[in-house]
Amino acid sequence: MAMRNRNVARIIAIILALIMVFSVVWVILDSITASASVSQADIDRLKGEKKEYERRKREIQSRINTIEFEKMTEVAKKRVLDDQIMLTGMEIENIAETIEYFEMLIVEKELEVVAARDKEDKQLRDYKDRVRDMEENGIITYLEIIFDSTSFSDLLARLDCVSDIMQADERTYFDLIVAKEQTIAAEEALRQTKLEMEEEIVLRELKQVELEGQRDEADELIKKIEANLESERALRAEVEAEEERVQREINQKVEELRRKQEEERRRARTVTVTVKGTGQLKWPVPSSTTVSSEYGIRPHPVFKVYRMHTGIDISAKHGASVTAADTGTVITSAYNSSYGNYVVVSHGNGITTLYAHLSSRKVSEGAVVTKGQIIGLIGSTGISTGPHLHFEVSVNGSRVNPLKYV
Repeated sequence: MAMRNRNVARIIAIILALIMVFSVVWVILDSITASASVSQADIDRLKGEKKEYERRKREIQSRINTIEFEKMTEVAKKRVLDDQIMLTGMEIENIAETIEYFEMLIVEKELEVVAARDKEDKQLRDYKDRVRDMEENGIITYLEIIFDSTSFSDLLARLDCVSDIMQADERTYFDLIVAKEQTIAAEEALRQTKLEMEEEIVLRELKQVELEGQRDEADELIKKIEANLESERALRAEVEAEEERVQREINQKVEELRRKQEEERRRARTVTVTVKGTGQLKWPVPSSTTVSSEYGIRPHPVFKVYRMHTGIDISAKHGASVTAADTGTVITSAYNSSYGNYVVVSHGNGITTLYAHLSSRKVSEGAVVTKGQIIGLIGSTGISTGPHLHFEVSVNGSRVNPLKYV
């Protein structure tokens, strides 16, 4: 009796283990299916975004082709070209993300092909076994079943049995055909997905070439301005006025942020945590330490004209990451004709940092950023030639040499 109970317990344990295994397999398969559907949904979303970028670029190109564009000031033209460059850059980011999703989708499709082939192999083995059995004693077996009948009613019952066997054989054959078709469909879906990804890779390369041409055109426009003394002086006067306006705006927003935080503390009647940096700034371009232009008085390369350079320029590749020099609150994330795409972060204790000429901005006004967080990408928007970051540090409302703080 004890032995029997142990056997029963062992059988129950085996059954429970099998249930657990099948449950895990089901969860894995279910997660694979879910991730594949999410990936396809994301691809469809990205394709929709791409169409919108293309539409906006067509509008910009139509504007560039007009007589009104030719009548614009050089600075206004540069802004239009910056918009074009920014959209092409967003297209490239979109395509890169699409390729990532295709790579994930391909993995799922490959698993589906493996599963379909395994199922087909099993169906083929079952079919071969049945054919082999039929070759050996198929007809004889059927005759034995029929002739061994003992009565007419038994004969009818045996005929029904033979019919059931023949239907089962037919199902085995058709199951094999269905399994084969499923394998072909899975392989075709995998092939199509790979082709689509290859098309995206080629498109990314074409967009990269297009972007380089647009950047060259924008750089030539600035060089054309700088090559003429009168236009250079007018441009620099505009830049300096814009820089002063931005600094006044920064000081105003810092004060507004301080008042807002003070008001929140009073309303809460408790000690609230104010976002503040460490006071020790981190280098904002991890991929480069090359300072192409320092803080201070800077001469024009051709004319005997001097102007104050209010920050440092850090040369880097287009699209390289720009990170927050310290923890703080984003008080500006905008575009203007001088700085191009720029971000300003308030770190508390009267310290702010400015990051200019970005190809794109990755944070919005009001966002809290941590030290080292990506806030934008290297570019050449605004009054700029060549990819670099214009980096400024202000202390208590006045610009200072950033090299003394990083």
